[in-house]
Amino acid sequence: MLTPTQKQTAQSIVNLFETGVVLGDYGSVTVIPGDTGHLTFGRSQTTLASGNLLDLLQRYCTNDGARFGARLSPWLPRFAATDLGLDNELCLHNLLRATADDPIMRETQDQFFDEVYWLTAARIAANLGITSALGTAVVYDSTVHGSWKAMRDRTMAQSGSLAALGEKKWIAAYVATRRAWLTNHPRSDLRKTAYRMDAFQRLIEQGYWGLELPLVIRGAEISPSTLRATPPGCYDGPQPGTRSIALQSPLARGLDVRLVQLGLSEQGIPIKADGIFGQTSANLLKQFQAKKGLPATGVADAALIGHLVE
Repeated sequence: MLTPTQKQTAQSIVNLFETGVVLGDYGSVTVIPGDTGHLTFGRSQTTLASGNLLDLLQRYCTNDGARFGARLSPWLPRFAATDLGLDNELCLHNLLRATADDPIMRETQDQFFDEVYWLTAARIAANLGITSALGTAVVYDSTVHGSWKAMRDRTMAQSGSLAALGEKKWIAAYVATRRAWLTNHPRSDLRKTAYRMDAFQRLIEQGYWGLELPLVIRGAEISPSTLRATPPGCYDGPQPGTRSIALQSPLARGLDVRLVQLGLSEQGIPIKADGIFGQTSANLLKQFQAKKGLPATGVADAALIGHLVE
């Protein structure tokens, strides 16, 4: 049985693989050319094509406290129909990014990814006789990334069973087998993910079977302090209308910026709602103001914020 810290560490390793941040990027929206999953979202990157993204969004929208539930619900039929056109719906992508600021979405993602991926991986590991934190992390990674069963069977055929080899040798053989498969995969996007196995290989070589902290994975620190931090890119303020938003140094960031950007997106402005008011945001705001017959200042005052933010 893994401790809560070991579980969080294993999940953080996969978060780094999936979104490049220890705690996961709750607002990450990606569409990778050639990826059969198509539109991908969230802390552990769940996909449109699998149907899991629909499941996640339905859970969120049915929660009475979901801040963006009413705005997201009209999109659900297209998710249910696996409408691949959603890959190109920039307004939807911005809405998904904005949901990361809602604690209910973050909690929904935590529960969802635990149920869909972590508990499945923990059950698979236990049934196979894997007890170490590192071994469980390897299984979890393959559960998220895909093709666990095929690689398990290939490892057994090429190297032997876990019972015959022992857990540590079998996990090392599995990592080597999976790396070879990824490296030679016909899909270029999967070939690029062989780094996942390289990271596990280094942990195996260093003997970190208990995932003892601190660890450095792909240049990122996993430690008690980073595990307790606020997820990056999530904002709980300032509230809209409490300040004017303009281009400044350092750049204005926060919930109000994100919601203004989302409002502009819903008005047809091709802006990314990342919560950072940079030069591009200022220029696009000027375009919107000119279109509406307003002074093109690039400054969002209280009146304009009130117009853009519901």
